[in-house]
Amino acid sequence: MNRINESVPQEFILLGFSDRPWLELPLFVVFLISYILTILGNLAIIIVSRLDSKLHTPMYFFLTNLSLLDLCYTTSTVPQMLVNIRSIRKVISYGSCVAQLFIFLALGSTECLLLAVMSFDRFVAICRPLHYSVIMHQRLCLQLAAMSWVSGFSNSVLQSTLTLQMPLCGHNEVDHFFCEVPALLRLSCLDTTANEAELFFISVLFLLIPVTLILISYAFIVQAVLRIQSVEGRRKAFGTCGSHLIVVSLFYGTAIYMYLQPPSPASKDRGKMVSLFYGIITPMLNPLIYTLRNKDVKGAFKRLIARILLIK
Repeated sequence: MNRINESVPQEFILLGFSDRPWLELPLFVVFLISYILTILGNLAIIIVSRLDSKLHTPMYFFLTNLSLLDLCYTTSTVPQMLVNIRSIRKVISYGSCVAQLFIFLALGSTECLLLAVMSFDRFVAICRPLHYSVIMHQRLCLQLAAMSWVSGFSNSVLQSTLTLQMPLCGHNEVDHFFCEVPALLRLSCLDTTANEAELFFISVLFLLIPVTLILISYAFIVQAVLRIQSVEGRRKAFGTCGSHLIVVSLFYGTAIYMYLQPPSPASKDRGKMVSLFYGIITPMLNPLIYTLRNKDVKGAFKRLIARILLIK
């Protein structure tokens, strides 16, 4: 019983870059600005998509899901990170660490599948335009979104349970900014080969398979777009898909680097920076990418602002 008690710390110390204190103030500023922009940008997309009837389409339904996901995704980690960076004792309670691990993993897994669903939506819209409304009906959209969320949370239950079952033997210094599976596995005093193999297998399912399906979808999309005679039609099709491709490249590229490379001491610092990118920077960039490159969203923003001004 004593051994079990010793293996479960009451709190964890999140080291981050505490060995480089000169980085803490710049990181605090970057995290704070990124978090504010993430909240404002994603909330704006959710509000505009719900209030503007022209955006009541499958594409913006999935985009609203992505924005909601990114809001929760960053909120599960960034506030605690901001507190710890400016604190002398950079600690997080065991319960908070477990919650952070579960939520971050669940939402990250959900985003992997949701981005693949969004690529399927674009495939149907461009390659089967005459049948789009028949194929992408409301019930299917709800089912695809629900499948993404349920699968993501189911994966998190499995991964979190397997990770938390590993005995820590009193180790409580996490060499990371937040509680993430690879960082917690490094604390275990037992051989984690089986856990790492299982994590690799799940990462293939949630990262490589969706990104492969996305690439196949876009191969068909490019073929269809090149057959469009109108230059304006081509530009609109590529513009619609370009935003999604940028988001896909940013998210999957950094996540694959983090979860599908062999663990090594030399890659720990790079891994911390990469996880910050897909955990903080990408959710901030998503609304900017979709609004700056999308005429429909920009038009919806203008109509909303005009409506607010008229009310006043």
